[in-house]
Amino acid sequence: MISALLWGLGSSAALYLGQLLARPLGRSERAIGLMMGFGGGTLLAAVAYELIPEQTLTDGWQIIAWALVGAVVYYGGDRLIDSRGGAARSTVAQGGGEGGSGMAMFLGALLDGIPEAFILGLGLALGGDISVAFVAAIFVSNIPQGLAGTTSLQEAGTPDRRITVMWTLLTLACGAASLLGYLVADHLHHLGTWASAFAGGAVLMMLADSMIPESYRHGGRLVGLLTVVGFLVAGVLTVLQ
Repeated sequence: MISALLWGLGSSAALYLGQLLARPLGRSERAIGLMMGFGGGTLLAAVAYELIPEQTLTDGWQIIAWALVGAVVYYGGDRLIDSRGGAARSTVAQGGGEGGSGMAMFLGALLDGIPEAFILGLGLALGGDISVAFVAAIFVSNIPQGLAGTTSLQEAGTPDRRITVMWTLLTLACGAASLLGYLVADHLHHLGTWASAFAGGAVLMMLADSMIPESYRHGGRLVGLLTVVGFLVAGVLTVLQ
């Protein structure tokens, strides 16, 4: 149980690394875009190998339905946050943070992180072993999230101390979500693949809706190569673990 909490906290703590990188790299849109592309590739591998692997698609229409539900829930939550001023929460262009509130950016990052953390704890309880590839995918994807979010928040006038507090609250929330996934695993033992499919749909929606478009927008065509590299790195980790 403690390990689920620690893994959830550790994977989300990459937000702090993103905050530290904001000062030297925050003005480099290309660096952020390339980093997001690599993180997007690792998350694609996590979806393909961990959340919705090929064998689960033979379990029936429920897997497809739950993946679609996850995508719809993310879509609805994302629209709600955008309507409250969070449409520019991942924008890293100079001055791009002026249009979004700090709370909307925080909620957007939370919307991305909670499904991943919950499945992390659920998988630890049901499988007994931690997925190195999945943890690596979450960790790597949170670095550009923290970097871009910090840059936008700074441009919106948010003090550094408040940004640190926001990332701390988000990290604690993801740790709690991982712990919750672990605790409810006994009651969801027969629903484990459905929960994974739900998270997979949400993550895919996030990638298509924001992370991949943002990475291409700021990193250019080289992002495609780094996305493939990220996918292969996470895939190799899955095979080797």
